[in-house]
Amino acid sequence: MCSGRVDLEFILRAFLNGQDGVLIGGCNLDECNYTTHGNYDALSTTHLCKKLMTHIGLNPKRLRIEFMSGGDGNLLAEVVDDFTREIRELGPLGETEKMSVDELKLKLEAARKLVPYIKLVERERLRVPMKSEEEYTKFWNSDEVNELFNDLIADKLAISQILLHLAEKPLSTGEISKIMSLNPSEVSKHMISSSQQGLVRYDESRKSYALA
Repeated sequence: MCSGRVDLEFILRAFLNGQDGVLIGGCNLDECNYTTHGNYDALSTTHLCKKLMTHIGLNPKRLRIEFMSGGDGNLLAEVVDDFTREIRELGPLGETEKMSVDELKLKLEAARKLVPYIKLVERERLRVPMKSEEEYTKFWNSDEVNELFNDLIADKLAISQILLHLAEKPLSTGEISKIMSLNPSEVSKHMISSSQQGLVRYDESRKSYALA
């Protein structure tokens, strides 16, 4: 299977299922058997997922992508051994991050629910014009991309997490602020936006927000 078919949701589901690390293997860059050069798509997906992981508090070292040919058996063994050793040093998922199982699952699920939107943003705004590993690394680590990520994805991710909390029970602005470690003004902004979209409603009697 072409590494370009490794969907962002596959990676998030792996972590949701309790995997401590994810290793993606692809053919050497610029040696793709397909005109689409799917291994570059896999590289882009990896960079994007690492940004998501960093944003929600997961160590991005838990995700790695490596490129090699079908004849690189020894290299494959070395990469797998090295990655396994690194993951063992990091410990179980959430342990290094000092995150409870419930908190970890909620954050990953919030990101997973946004995958269709995130893929649209990636396709429309986060495509690298040049095909080289150096250019991809430079692009994904640039201030421009960091700003785009914050503007287009970070707020959506916060709202997605809030909606999952509200699915459990109604919450006041103060309670959401405490749970999410956000300023009340940020919570209000997210709730106004969600209310306008018909996602939440304000219960005047309880002074709290609930799913619409």
